[in-house]
Amino acid sequence: MTTATATKLPPSNHEFADVIHRLEAGGAMLPDTPENLMQIIGIYKAYAVPMDFYWRDLLYIAERVFLNPLPFFKYFLPQEYLDLHNHYAGDDADLRIWRGEATAHPELLAFMQKGETTQMPKLFHHLLHDRVNMEFAEACMRAMLWHRGMGGKFDPYLDTPEYKAAADRAIKAYFKGNPAMLGLYKLFPEMFIEQVRQLSYYANLGLFWEVMAPVFFEMSDRYDCGEITSVPEAMNFLVNGIFAVAGRPIYHHVYIDGECYEIIPKSCGFTWLYEAALPYVEAVFYRTAPFRGTKSYNAQAEQVPAEQKDFHYGILYADVNPVGTAGIPPTLLMQDMLHFLPPYLVDYYQKHCRGEDDMLIQLGVSFQRSMYCVTSAVIQALRTALLYPLDDQNPKHLQANRDFFEAQIDRFKRPEARLRDVQAQSYR
Repeated sequence: MTTATATKLPPSNHEFADVIHRLEAGGAMLPDTPENLMQIIGIYKAYAVPMDFYWRDLLYIAERVFLNPLPFFKYFLPQEYLDLHNHYAGDDADLRIWRGEATAHPELLAFMQKGETTQMPKLFHHLLHDRVNMEFAEACMRAMLWHRGMGGKFDPYLDTPEYKAAADRAIKAYFKGNPAMLGLYKLFPEMFIEQVRQLSYYANLGLFWEVMAPVFFEMSDRYDCGEITSVPEAMNFLVNGIFAVAGRPIYHHVYIDGECYEIIPKSCGFTWLYEAALPYVEAVFYRTAPFRGTKSYNAQAEQVPAEQKDFHYGILYADVNPVGTAGIPPTLLMQDMLHFLPPYLVDYYQKHCRGEDDMLIQLGVSFQRSMYCVTSAVIQALRTALLYPLDDQNPKHLQANRDFFEAQIDRFKRPEARLRDVQAQSYR
């Protein structure tokens, strides 16, 4: 738990001193108001339903579609994966986080049947783009792949001889009886290996979101029951969840003709916190990449940072405008969440929107607030793992905690950061 007594340190001189003091008191970067709590919990619920599709389809692509050169039906999730049991929900859960069912969420199944239009064959829903936007999930996966080296042992393993040998076995098995593709593989082996690396990131993100969906569902249920009543309580639920599932295995298995090929076996010991959660937050919340059209990619224009560490285009920095991309802002996710908003959040937006078309922007701002809460949980979890309790009586330990918090919040000094904005309820 992140509870604290009154600090024994003098006030911080940081630009965001109020935020630093709130973190030291066990709070979040987001102020503790009923309106903020309502927004973030409502968004977690709206996010969890499409996320229930995202993680299932990411695993389906990584495990079954694999290297299909024309994967037209990769978003057509088979019943086997809709029925796939989430390891953190249902009666047979490894660790039951959500009190609900382990199979695909009922609201997701209902939307897949009717979409925004009417019940029709799945192909027509797909062609009309009346479906869950898996392109958003893939954009997050590619951000993780592009921003490699974010810590942990998973990413370096993708360059090892062991990984390449396992990928080689799977590639040859997948294209067995297809001399044309085997010939291409012989000519361009690294191209195929790089595709397998990308598929390993599909698996990584799918296994990450398999945890987050039931976490968000449970937070929504607890809020509805009056069991979560403040922003710090919501953040603490996330912190405790992070530690509860920190050791969840991250792996990549491929199924070809009924046989399992372990490209990244569980025996590697890769874990959810260090190999999926932290790289995801770094690559997707903070970095991603500028949406083409908002910045010039011409090197002479110098509008895109020369150093990868200087990328700052994630949701924590996003200017929320519906530009239709999964980058800045995540418009495709906003469109997905629109279908699953709880009634209290719809009522809230109707009071504050400038019409129905404005709801996506308001939803995006709420999503931004909610991700500041998630990032706060990550910061508090890292502090718990690496440093000292918030109620430690040793001033040197408290100073070490403060130095850590200030270093984390330094990243929001950039003018693009929205930390200043989310401090006020008027940010809509």
